[in-house]
Amino acid sequence: MPGLEDFAEFVKVNEPLAPHTYFKLGGPADFLAQPRSRAELAAVVKRCYQDGIALHVLGGGCNVLVREEGVRGAVLRLSEPAFTEIRVTDRRVNAGTGATLSAVISSAARHGLAGFESLVGIPGNVGGALRCNAGDRSGEIGQYVRSVEVMDERGEVYTRQRDELRFADRTSNLDDPVILGAEFELDPDDAEAIVKRMRRAWIQRKASQPLTFQAAGRIFKNPRGLNAAQLIEQAGMVKTRVGGAEVSDRNANFIVAHAGATPRDVRRLIDLVRTRVKERFSVDLELEIAVW
Repeated sequence: MPGLEDFAEFVKVNEPLAPHTYFKLGGPADFLAQPRSRAELAAVVKRCYQDGIALHVLGGGCNVLVREEGVRGAVLRLSEPAFTEIRVTDRRVNAGTGATLSAVISSAARHGLAGFESLVGIPGNVGGALRCNAGDRSGEIGQYVRSVEVMDERGEVYTRQRDELRFADRTSNLDDPVILGAEFELDPDDAEAIVKRMRRAWIQRKASQPLTFQAAGRIFKNPRGLNAAQLIEQAGMVKTRVGGAEVSDRNANFIVAHAGATPRDVRRLIDLVRTRVKERFSVDLELEIAVW
């Protein structure tokens, strides 16, 4: 298989991925690319597409389960400073794809800009949040987007304007190979009032999700008009365990990976939950987490 060995300054070979995911599970990537500039990013993206090397983009790792055998091809992490910058000007917030969602929320609040409070406690970074339109009924990230900067398979950079973008429940039409960053427009408000809403949102999310477990992940999308966690709970699956993987009793749509868990344990538990919900309610649960 063609390789990326000539990018040795920022590409690691046969690199473990478990430390970069919330589940802390899984095998290595053939290549882990962590470019330090847009030029390096463009070069590796172009090479992958030219040579037929599969390219995966790994964000905060909160919605990815890596298999035991790892990932063939290249995994891209945009964690260097060139991709994590946050700038605030008047009502506009510009954030790089690698910036954590928590850092963007905090920056907006410090500048007296409201809107992101409902996203408090959601893990991951800006790129992943945009692709899956992170949020809930109280607010989604997509409603504040003015434009998104992306890179295509040739390494060319484009800006997609608001009227080109579509955001829906846990999804978007951002199917470009790489998201570079986004510009958001928020509403001015009293900083103290914003912080109070942030605290309230954090308490609510902490009460409903197993955030104390770092090795955990949200598994299924909510079916239209239904709630995946409620379906799983009503199917009697709370605290069901396969090996080291367990359905959370805090939120049944989360699986917790205890010490000794394997990716196979998590996948078997996912299959078991889907089967039980299908048998009980005739509902097919669709994966929200990506299995690599």
